[in-house]
Formats: sequence, structure tokens, C-alpha cells
Amino acid sequence: LAILAAAFAEAGADPSVRVVILAANGPAFCAGHDLKEMTAGRSAPDRGRAYFTRVMAMCSGVMQAIMACPKPVIAEVTGIATAAGCQLVASCDLAVAADTAQFSTPGVHIGLFCSTPMVALSRNVGSKHAMEMLLTGDMTSAGRAAEIGLVNRSVPPEALQAATMEMARKIASKSSMTLATGKRAFHAQREMALSEAYAYASAVMVENMLARDAEEGIGAFIEKRSAQWQDR
Repeated sequence: LAILAAAFAEAGADPSVRVVILAANGPAFCAGHDLKEMTAGRSAPDRGRAYFTRVMAMCSGVMQAIMACPKPVIAEVTGIATAAGCQLVASCDLAVAADTAQFSTPGVHIGLFCSTPMVALSRNVGSKHAMEMLLTGDMTSAGRAAEIGLVNRSVPPEALQAATMEMARKIASKSSMTLATGKRAFHAQREMALSEAYAYASAVMVENMLARDAEEGIGAFIEKRSAQWQDR
């Protein structure tokens, strides 16, 4: 968690990074917290309360850091993404999965409702789909995950990296200022009432219109030429 947090902070601050791809280094994407490690925390006099609180705060911090990162983040999912691993996928802006990947929030099997994964999951898929995953703990196929909006698409494993890179390159060709503006506004307006969201988005649009890249992009469109982004 600490390494992930540092990596996203570094990527967010590096102007040469335009898109972040979060991919597995192994057969599984992420299986979530290590339950043996978590159980060991119970040996403290407070039965692990301080330890559990710290771990959950770290995990929630990483998920929020992904959303706050000014660069678009794409999850490239192989294998399983369960519990906090499913939360990790849901926290990314976009996700491409191998059609062999599987997703679940299986806490109910062990008496532990996946409450923190629920936050990200419920902001990605419909309420009934989220509740089905949370209440049953069943595995969800990549195809079904794409149907309900947890991932953007599922592809054969051999095509996964190419599909992810195609999406990343397409996004990377845009103005990073525009992408950062839009990502920030997208997450901010979701928590607002409709009228407040429109007022906020209108103000963002005005500032965006005054930005150098918007002037350049509109001019390039009118003049039928390629835009030359300055990322400002």
C-alpha cells in the first residue's frame, strides 16, 4: 500500500507521464489483504483495533489517491481481483480485463462484509449488481463485469496488453491539462445535487475555455489541422 501510494504520487507529479497503467506482476491482479497478516494483528492488547484502523486508513488513502491522481489510471486485469483487489479495479478510471479474469467481494464467506470495497464498487455499478456481489460473495466473470460496468471491456488474454495500450495511447494523445481538469471535475460533481453540479461544471467549463490548450484545440478544429498541445 505504501509503495502504491508513492508510485501514484510520483506519476501524478511527473509531467512526462500522461497515462498510468496498473498491471499485475504475476498470475493474479490482486487478492486483497493478507488474512494471515491481518489475523496476527489480533495479538495486540486492543485485539488489533489500532492495527486494523491503520491498515484500513492506508488502503482507503490509496484508493482516493488513484481518484485524485491528475493522470487517467487504467487497470489491466489478469487473474482474480477480489476484496480490496476488486476495490482497486473499481477505483481506477478505466479497466480492461482478460476474459479469464474474475472479480468478487467475498468477505461474507468469512464473516467480514466488504465495506470498504463497497464504496468503490457502488460508485461503478448499479445498486442491485453491487449488492449481489457483496451479499453473495460469488465470483463474477470478466464478461459479466463488463456488462455491469465494473470494467470497460474483456478481451482474450493474449490481446490484453495491446488493448490496454491502445486505450492508453489514445488518451495520452490529448492535452494533459484537459484530462486533469475533466477527471477532477468528474469526481467532484458526482457528490453534488443536480443544480450544484451544473453550476460547478459551468464554472469549470469557463476556466477550461480560457485555457491555452482549449484555444489551440478549437482553432485546430476550425482550421482542420492537428493541435499542438502545451498542457496548459
